[in-house]
Amino acid sequence: MPTDSSRIFSHPVLNIAHRGARSLAPENTLAAARKALQVGAHMWELDVGMTLDGELIVVHDLTLDRTSNVKAIYPSRSPWRVHDFTLKELQHLDFGSWFVEQDPFGEIASGALSLQEAKTYQGEPVLTLQDALTFTLEHDWLVNVEIKDLGNSHSESEIVYKVVSLVKDLNMADRVIISSFNHGYLECARSLHTEVALGVLVSFPHPNPEALVRKLGAQAYHPMLHTVTLHEISKLRQEGYHVLVWVANDEQTMRDLMDAGVSGLFTDFPQNLARIVS
Repeated sequence: MPTDSSRIFSHPVLNIAHRGARSLAPENTLAAARKALQVGAHMWELDVGMTLDGELIVVHDLTLDRTSNVKAIYPSRSPWRVHDFTLKELQHLDFGSWFVEQDPFGEIASGALSLQEAKTYQGEPVLTLQDALTFTLEHDWLVNVEIKDLGNSHSESEIVYKVVSLVKDLNMADRVIISSFNHGYLECARSLHTEVALGVLVSFPHPNPEALVRKLGAQAYHPMLHTVTLHEISKLRQEGYHVLVWVANDEQTMRDLMDAGVSGLFTDFPQNLARIVS
């Protein structure tokens, strides 16, 4: 493992805000990042896609319709794929009002988030990776950057190159974990940067997590909840690898995983995990 990730893994258990504090603010926006920082998350997680003109933006889905008003602004552009729009076009969209309208985690209804505060999210702009990383740096914070799998596209190696180059330019290797379900992306990232920490995302049980992490030159294994055993967690930790589990929202589940020795937890409720970890 060639990196010095001591800054990243300085906490006994990392409280990682999944897509920002997405239960309290629209996911993958600066509003969600600010909220995650406010409630005590040690790190935030974001997703990176690429626009038609090759700009890196923070968005989870391959399409824009779930988390913006793209249908209203560009009704004839179905299926509203991220890579079919330029950054300038995306800057006309509202990435916040849907959250107020849908209250996806019921936090407005419960009173955990006031309607008055929620309404400030209306008009939330598209977030570029450059601005997301700058925000992280300015607040002496940490970030997990998940590179979305673009599929069989000419942009595959380009997105990895651009993400790694930005991390290099901002001198943030000690503040960033780069993760992906596309393990080829991780191999590419490692070839481009020997110091940045890598996280291996998996959504199914793997027969030999330790061998997989070692093969990719990664520092961390990022399994989906319930796809990793306590024995595998223990073995990976004994071998010096970190285990960051996603997504743990139930408090008892959080405690059970902490007892098992996980290095960190991705959660939609960093405000709740903050009560458990320091």
